Amino acid sequence: MAVLVQKFGGTSVATAERIHAAARRAIKAQQAGNQVVVVVSARGDTTDELIAMAREICDQPPPREMDMLLATGEQISIALLAMAIHSLGGTAVSFTGAQVGIVTDSTHTKARIKSISTARMRQALAAGSIVIVAGFQGIDEAGNITTLGRGGSDTTAVALAAVLKHEGGYRDDVGCEIYTDVDGVYTTDPRLVPEAQKMDFISYDEMLELASAGAAVMHSRSIEFAKKYDVPVMVRSAFSDVEGTWIVPEQDWMRQEPACGVAIVKDEARVLLDGVPDQPGVSHRVFSALAERNIVVDMIAQGLGSDGKAAIGFTVPKAELREALKILQPLAASLGATVTAAEDVSKISLVGAGMRTHTGVAERMFAALASEKINMQMITTGDIKISVLVDRQDAMRALRAVHRAFGLHRERPKLPQAVKLEDVLHAAQSSLHSENGRDLYRRLSSMEDILISDIRLVSDYGQITVSHLADVPGNCHHIFQAVADAGINVDMIVQNLGAGGRADLSFSVPQSDLTLARQQAEKIVREIDPSARVSADSDIAVLFVFGVGMRTHTGVARKMFGALAERQINIRMINTSEVCISVVVEQTRGREALECLRQTFELNHLTNGQ
Repeated sequence: MAVLVQKFGGTSVATAERIHAAARRAIKAQQAGNQVVVVVSARGDTTDELIAMAREICDQPPPREMDMLLATGEQISIALLAMAIHSLGGTAVSFTGAQVGIVTDSTHTKARIKSISTARMRQALAAGSIVIVAGFQGIDEAGNITTLGRGGSDTTAVALAAVLKHEGGYRDDVGCEIYTDVDGVYTTDPRLVPEAQKMDFISYDEMLELASAGAAVMHSRSIEFAKKYDVPVMVRSAFSDVEGTWIVPEQDWMRQEPACGVAIVKDEARVLLDGVPDQPGVSHRVFSALAERNIVVDMIAQGLGSDGKAAIGFTVPKAELREALKILQPLAASLGATVTAAEDVSKISLVGAGMRTHTGVAERMFAALASEKINMQMITTGDIKISVLVDRQDAMRALRAVHRAFGLHRERPKLPQAVKLEDVLHAAQSSLHSENGRDLYRRLSSMEDILISDIRLVSDYGQITVSHLADVPGNCHHIFQAVADAGINVDMIVQNLGAGGRADLSFSVPQSDLTLARQQAEKIVREIDPSARVSADSDIAVLFVFGVGMRTHTGVARKMFGALAERQINIRMINTSEVCISVVVEQTRGREALECLRQTFELNHLTNGQ
């Protein structure tokens, strides 16, 4: 018998009528032959009302007591839903996170799941009951109630599906349905861009990147679980029977288009550490200090240093900027550097598995922004994502321009005729037997630990750097257009906006094209900004660290940079995304850096080939 986990968000259980509708869906799924687990959020605006109550009592409520308070919202929902199922002739039993055995760490208000016991769920399912679980919450090893933070109910649902699928031999066929107030995943937020199109399918990596880049349909932590444990997830409407969007392993046909979606994060803040010593260990000091306070760093752009100094730019959520600056100001002073920040910025991210096979994607994106005279303050690229930071006042125009430039307003490709849905849903090889040589059961005992899947070394690339380029809309576009016109493929791109309205731009190209790329860049730079300098460097190696949840796990960069610092390996460039962190080091240290990181992340079983 299959197991189906259904999750209903706050709007889906906001009224008695909607609770009965959710109950009917659960009963219908059980009658179709499934064992059903339902995860429920707090009703409507309950969580906001509870927070407001806390604020009436004190300005800064203790985190432990906030968890105790907020967890009551879901407890109301599960009891009411169980009552609704009983009233319709079904059988249901409700459990809090603690009762069902969701054990977390002790980080109140944003705890991470460590393990889940399935014994009580399986017992109730075997007895014919629909199991209803409170989302968003768990219990730590000391018996304290904890909450999982933003998107916590999505995380609960997919985590339950993951552990039910694999624990005890994964005999069950397990799926997960996320019921929400939208009918699927769109190419962008249809409330912002009405011509956005719904997708029938999207890969785990694409959904991870979109979720971390601002798409609010699902939280990235829930997608991390889905990818780690091969759980197919459908996002669908709680208010209709329309087929939603499947989130599944990547398929070849998904790469036919260069991009699948574009997302916006409106409330970002940009931090610049300028004049830091260009030497091993500096990046580690910066990001460890932030990670220790659990501050999530998003875009990281460190370019090539000069005169023994470098600049590190990165973004943090606007709400965490004050705390970040409190940490960084004394650190910057000790390094002889300056720290500045900008709050009125937004991030626009283009995502697509097709970036792995299509060329000229960055140039096309930058051209769309240049046509709207929108300036880019930062650029970072990943395996399947390009992110730019723009002034907040330009963000909506930027979102619409990029969306239209990639034809995302047109109907999306359907499932190819030769491909069957059941083949897609079972495409992932079960990681029970082998996941890069790791024991899945060991991973189930530390469910939200970072999973690094691969580390690669590429040493046949060179780097072009344009220093002190005038910060004028269109300048980057002109440079990349010139490089593209010469038929040169660009890989890693980093741009940092420094002091005095000048930017440093670095990008990597195949070594065989390095001389031509430099000539093309110099030619166009002479035309647009004669004061800027162009240099080329063939002595580089690029290391790519692939994993799940690279951004949301604040300690990944710290661990990576710390390992390189211990070996006195200097980092020349940094680039980040949700599924990959890449760094540039000296070519002569590339092989050593590869071995160092494989030891650090316990991937010594991988081959040493590039």
